[in-house]
Amino acid sequence: MFFKKNNKDVGSENLSKVAALLIHAAKIDENYSETEEKIIEETILQLGAKNEHIKNIIIDAKKIEKNANQILDFTKEVKNLKEEDKIKIIEALWKIIYSNDEADIYETSLMRRLAGLLYIDSKTMGDIKEKIKNKIST
Repeated sequence: MFFKKNNKDVGSENLSKVAALLIHAAKIDENYSETEEKIIEETILQLGAKNEHIKNIIIDAKKIEKNANQILDFTKEVKNLKEEDKIKIIEALWKIIYSNDEADIYETSLMRRLAGLLYIDSKTMGDIKEKIKNKIST
């Protein structure tokens, strides 16, 4: 993997920003579904949130996403996370995108931009994409 080496944990203050990024990806095709929200909740739990805090994190994240001007608002903190947490986030993004069985041009464009902003090489991004795509189609 060719991630920039970081050791930062996802702190509780960053969980809302991560969730906002995931919500942004879910909304980009103008079809924010219950399935996508479930993927977001599961991801936030995997990143260390406590079950009783999920609803508040999602509420905060929706506010952050609504008031954000650009995806840089979400990615500033994410790019400094540990490699394993970045992978979980990228996997969640691809799960959200393929939750309706297809990726549109806006979603793929978002993922290309995120690869650069999060310091993820295109091979790694492609490998994660294929892994998720294969899981969903089986």
